[in-house]
Amino acid sequence: MMLDRILRLLASHGVVECSLDDIDGSQRLYGQSNVSRYFVPNEDGVSLGPLMALIQDKVFLDSWSQLKEAIIEGGVPFDRVHGTHAFEYPRLDPRFNEVFNTAMYNLSTLVIQKILEAYNGFKHIKQLVDVGGSLGNTLKAITTKYSHVKGINFDLPHVIQHAPEYPGVEHAGGDMFQSVPKGDAILMKWILHDWSDEHCLKLLKNCYKSIPEDGKVIVVESILPDLPETSTLSKRNSQIDVLMMTQNPGGKERTKHEFMTLATGAGFSGIRFECFTYQMPLS
Repeated sequence: MMLDRILRLLASHGVVECSLDDIDGSQRLYGQSNVSRYFVPNEDGVSLGPLMALIQDKVFLDSWSQLKEAIIEGGVPFDRVHGTHAFEYPRLDPRFNEVFNTAMYNLSTLVIQKILEAYNGFKHIKQLVDVGGSLGNTLKAITTKYSHVKGINFDLPHVIQHAPEYPGVEHAGGDMFQSVPKGDAILMKWILHDWSDEHCLKLLKNCYKSIPEDGKVIVVESILPDLPETSTLSKRNSQIDVLMMTQNPGGKERTKHEFMTLATGAGFSGIRFECFTYQMPLS
């Protein structure tokens, strides 16, 4: 009965479909909908399920209990609860580290396939550095399609120690605020929204130093409208913005103008907004 009540709630939101049995119509039957299929492993074995597990994890949820205090007294809610920042905590909690890495693996695998369909800017790259590349599955997908590309998966040491080996991909541990490995191009997917403008400028300047004059930095991020909108996309991005506020030091979503200010402030020119994938822009 408990399961039926939960499924009935999900059906009321269109997450699953519901019908009555053909015998006497006394039993509710539930099936997959266009929404729920994103939470069932696809042909690549990934889904949005692990991302939901991350967002609903107690480590994340406890941060909200300090939101009021952080607004009044300052600080980051996550830090106030756990005594350390969100990118240091996984090193101290192996269980949560696995939850976080699994969520990023699944989400990245879903999104990179759409990026590869919409964006052809990888085909002339010889060496690509994925900054904050987690377990390296994004580079795996890119180097599978473009076998001439050598990938360097760059992340914190406690992250890459769990990364599997992929042909054409080298794992490198380090601190992106100290330096970034050199390459023809640098990819950053959902990295800038984790950090303050000051942190982002420092990171982008490190990226600028690590590419040649004709190199490029490829950024995948959500973009906020200049004025709040009521569209599903705007609501989603605003929700992520507040999530970043509770979890990360200075983390936030940004408008096009704010991204342009960061990029030009770090010395970049020739900035373009290339395409949208899953309603996320690539620039």
